[in-house]
Amino acid sequence: MHANELLLLKGEDIYELLQGKEKEIMNAVAEAYKVHSDGDFMMPADGYVKYPGKDKERIISKSGYLGGGFQSTGLKWIASFPGNLQKGMERASATLILNSMETGRPMAIMESSIISARRTAASAALGAQQLWQGKADPEAIGLVGCGLINFETLRFLLATFPSTKQIHLLDLSQDRINQFIGQAERLAEGLEFTTAENFDALIAAAPMIALCTTAIVPFIQEFNSPHEQTVLLHVSLRDLSADIILNADNVVDDIEKVISNNTSLHLAETQCGHRNFVRSTIGDVLNGKAPAKDPSKKVSIYSPFGISILDLALGNFVFEEAQRQQKGTVIDSFLPKSWLER
Repeated sequence: MHANELLLLKGEDIYELLQGKEKEIMNAVAEAYKVHSDGDFMMPADGYVKYPGKDKERIISKSGYLGGGFQSTGLKWIASFPGNLQKGMERASATLILNSMETGRPMAIMESSIISARRTAASAALGAQQLWQGKADPEAIGLVGCGLINFETLRFLLATFPSTKQIHLLDLSQDRINQFIGQAERLAEGLEFTTAENFDALIAAAPMIALCTTAIVPFIQEFNSPHEQTVLLHVSLRDLSADIILNADNVVDDIEKVISNNTSLHLAETQCGHRNFVRSTIGDVLNGKAPAKDPSKKVSIYSPFGISILDLALGNFVFEEAQRQQKGTVIDSFLPKSWLER
């Protein structure tokens, strides 16, 4: 592409470029975490736009630079409006801008809700892969929240643990559960879906659980797991009480970001006055700087904040794939002429 050209990628372009690429997506996310562990990145504070009288609606700007083999920089602008679900619309919408590392000029604008969902799901599956110490795949997987993110999380968990067939679901809406099953049945053959009455029933049935809700305060105060090991993928970050966090083996993606904004880990820090309950980042685990698991703890919790460098990593992959496959729309002369030429 020339310096004045801009590649525009619509949602369907992104979907086609990423379809069937679970392994490649997880590899990109893993490499991004390794670069994060090495310190070759920059992530300014996220910018939150919130609105009077609205607790859950927000738009967040997530910018950054990812070094290593990526050399990528840009910005994601992502909106979360849960009320959209009642309007028959997706909760989240997002746009990703990639800039040239040589000129700083924008070189791609792409729809990013699919990128955001799949990098989140790949991150969760990567955490599950590292924390699960069983010789075989887990017998069952539990999902709290039957929306898009957990649908994508199930996609990547099934790619990681292909022999797992029992899927247990928990959601406040039976309609959402039914819709979820209708879509998820196509992810793999032989899946068996069961609806759990509550979290206690869910954790009794599944040793691995992904939590992805719109909760803004913890609704799970305590639980007893009958399994030798339990892995919680705490994607929504505000579901678990501080006591649960403090008594578990905790791995996160970025300590500073995840212990903020009233997450469960932020509440845990407030309660105990320190951050020692976080054992490691996932990047340090992947780089061999820390063990994958603390064997003295029965419950392992992976809490990924969802950091901007993952969007850059996957956005960079999409950009390269689009060029290779000649996907998207190239906009000529996106930038104006120099003022000296006018």
